[in-house]
Amino acid sequence: MPVINVKMTHEDGGATKEQKEELAKGITELFAKVFNGRGASSAVVIIEEVNTDNYAIGGKTITNIRKEKK
Repeated sequence: MPVINVKMTHEDGGATKEQKEELAKGITELFAKVFNGRGASSAVVIIEEVNTDNYAIGGKTITNIRKEKK
């Protein structure tokens, strides 16, 4: 059984339920295409949204980096 992890930043309210379902469907279809149909019915897609306060580049949180760019 394939387990596919997706991490993305949680911004502007995050992804909707519908967006997550569409993403999971697309990822599953692509996996099945690449691996000749294997795993399509058993693929597990885990979508984790990371708060921008919990994600940093160069010692600065994404929240602060975004504030500096405004």
